[in-house]
Amino acid sequence: MTITDALVRTRRQRPEWLVPAGLTALSLVPILAGALRVTSLAVGAEVTAENARFVTSPAPVIVHIAGSTVFLVLGALQFVPSLRRRHWHRIAGRIALPAGLLSALSALWMTLFYSMPAVNGPGLYVMRLVLATVMAGGLVVAFLAIRRGNVAVHSAWMTRAYAIGLGAGTQVLTFLPCALIVGTPPSQTVHTVLMGAGWAINLAVAEVVIRRRARGAGPLRRAVAPASGSVAHLS
Repeated sequence: MTITDALVRTRRQRPEWLVPAGLTALSLVPILAGALRVTSLAVGAEVTAENARFVTSPAPVIVHIAGSTVFLVLGALQFVPSLRRRHWHRIAGRIALPAGLLSALSALWMTLFYSMPAVNGPGLYVMRLVLATVMAGGLVVAFLAIRRGNVAVHSAWMTRAYAIGLGAGTQVLTFLPCALIVGTPPSQTVHTVLMGAGWAINLAVAEVVIRRRARGAGPLRRAVAPASGSVAHLS
């Protein structure tokens, strides 16, 4: 068996749908919560202290929920290797990228102009501003990079942007132990730490994925190039 055959066989043996399925599952809670929020706004839910900002100004939260849902679902499918080598990847990317921008920019708007609950605090306020800006900026960098044909930079920044966008899913997991053990709502400081932990975990995993992808691309290109005459499909 040649090196090329071994590398291709290794890739084929990996359950390629495992990662996207996990990402989709992680997205389900924020997606379902968003769907319930939109439904409550549509049917005219009773105004409370918790939802007053959404009832008064519903457009930003609806844009955020719609953009995030499309970005998270299509983004998860972009991690399927077989789809990445087809036209579907490019078509889906043209939808996912602007959806991600809508998600990030609406998050930025809500942070700046919504009256947030007291439990959020100044630390979380700054965190949201920074991360929403990085997500939006990362998507712009990714777009400009792919226009120049720089697939590595495009892929890296799309992965980072997706990690930030998926923060709400991971935050369910960071809050769950606290809810089960303590049983009472966390303080402002703990709330900020748990929210930040969700984003930190995602970004740490994203950097690991980016570095592994960069390390694996070189040997695979060198092995496949002599046989195929082209490595463009391995980007």
